[in-house]
Amino acid sequence: MTRFCTLSLTLFSLTLLGPLAAAAQWQPLLDAELSQWRTYLGYPNPGTPVANLERSDDGEYLEPVGYDRDDWNIFSVSTESGEPVLRISGEIYGGLFTRKDYGNYRLRMQVKWGEQKWPPREELPLDTGILYHGMGEHGVDYWRAWPRSQEFQIVQQGVEGLTGDWWKIADSQIDIRCVSAGEEQPHTYDPKAPVKTFGGDEGPITCRASHNNEKPTGEWNTLELITFEDKSLHIVNGEVVMALSGSSYPTESGTAPLTQGQVVLQSEAGEVFYRRIEWQPIGDIPEEYHAYFK
Repeated sequence: MTRFCTLSLTLFSLTLLGPLAAAAQWQPLLDAELSQWRTYLGYPNPGTPVANLERSDDGEYLEPVGYDRDDWNIFSVSTESGEPVLRISGEIYGGLFTRKDYGNYRLRMQVKWGEQKWPPREELPLDTGILYHGMGEHGVDYWRAWPRSQEFQIVQQGVEGLTGDWWKIADSQIDIRCVSAGEEQPHTYDPKAPVKTFGGDEGPITCRASHNNEKPTGEWNTLELITFEDKSLHIVNGEVVMALSGSSYPTESGTAPLTQGQVVLQSEAGEVFYRRIEWQPIGDIPEEYHAYFK
């Protein structure tokens, strides 16, 4: 009788935990049809032909391409070794963004650089990024291409920055332990530094990652974003390069939390490839990373 009861309880527990256990598994976000994504493209360069888009007398476009129009294959998927690979050409500033909003999750993917560059970055390092907690309309940032969000920057090795940097998008705000050698010098993440507020109406617009852990151009890099409530971690090839907290944005009555929303993969004047994009819901920052927030 005891063995029967034990077996029954075990089966009952598995029945209850089955859906929860399944939900906690890594879930793919990339397929050949981009079925879990939408697109937004901003103002094209004058050299990119776009039908039915108003221009000024000097050839500048006066309106964005907008949502769900991609006549140029800015975002395309091919199959390599049996798995989907996303190419973002970068020709027009904009983004590929998730149809659903996400909060409290781990997101990981592999990324590598292509070769093509477009105005205005022909002579600059390749640059793109993962935007998270995207909310509201797209096209509200400085480049008129993206929604309010936090940025996990991806930038080719060079003097302009490091993969894992944080950038303000629109009026996003966040707290980071960063240091600077002087008023005109960049801020850099240091887990021992005092907390400083970035973004919003008055704070600095960027903080660099603690160190460069990017692989040579042409190799796949594994990036992971962990975000729970107002906290997040930027991880490059297995190493934490930044911890952030207090994700929010300013309002007339103070600040409001910015803790969930779309994931956006930027199109930013350079060619980049992604594969193995997947996410996993979480109930807390994993224990091995708690020290970053003490």
